[in-house]
Amino acid sequence: MPLRTRIPRPAARRLSLYLREGESLLAIGAATVSSERLGARLGISAAQVRRDLAYLAQAGQRGVGYDLSTLVSMLSRELGLERPWHAVLVGVGNIGRALLSYAPFRESRVSIVAALDCDPAAIGQRWGGRMVEPVANLAAVVQRERVELGVIAVPIGSAQKVADLLVGAGIRGILNFAPVEIVVPEGIAASNVDFGVELRRLAMDVMQETAALERASANRRPA
Repeated sequence: MPLRTRIPRPAARRLSLYLREGESLLAIGAATVSSERLGARLGISAAQVRRDLAYLAQAGQRGVGYDLSTLVSMLSRELGLERPWHAVLVGVGNIGRALLSYAPFRESRVSIVAALDCDPAAIGQRWGGRMVEPVANLAAVVQRERVELGVIAVPIGSAQKVADLLVGAGIRGILNFAPVEIVVPEGIAASNVDFGVELRRLAMDVMQETAALERASANRRPA
C-alpha cells in the first residue's frame, strides 16, 4: 500500500529503523514499547520518535507506550513491506558478492533475486545461491523475476550507464553503491550509498563528540 502522505526522506529512514527495532522487540516477547525506549535504542530523542510516528496517525498510550504488534503492522504497511520486493544486482565485485552473501538481507522482504555482470569470468559463477548472468539479459531478467528494484555495485565509470539500463528495463527504484551521484528520470526513486562519505561523516561526528566531552570535562574542573 503506498504512503498516504509524502514523508520526508530522513523521517522515512527513521521509520525503517523503528520497524527493525520493533520486530526485534517482538521476537524477544515484548508487547509494548515506549517512545523513550525506542529512541534510546537508536540514539533518537523520544520527542522525535513521537513526531515520526504521528505520520502513521499512531499515538502511544501514556504510561503504556505503543502496542508493538500494531506498530510493526502499521510500519510494514506504510513502508510498502507487506509484500515481497524483488531486486536485481548489477556488479558482482567485492561489494556485490558481500550483498549476495549477507544473510539478513537475503531473508528480508526485499530480496536480490538475480545478479548480473559484464565480466566473462564472473558470468556463470554462483554467489549467495544465484548464478551470475550477463548484463545483456537485464530486460529479460526483470520481466522473468518481476523485478522492481535495482542495485548498482559497479565501478564509478559504469554507474550511470547501468542506471540508464535499469531504467530502460522498467526498474522503479535504484540503490547505488558506486561513489558517484546517478541521474534518473522523474518518477524513479534513487538512493546513493557512498562509504567514503559515510566514513568522513563518522569521523566528523567522533571529532565533535570528543570536543564536547573535553569542554564538559574542562567546565567541571575546579577554578
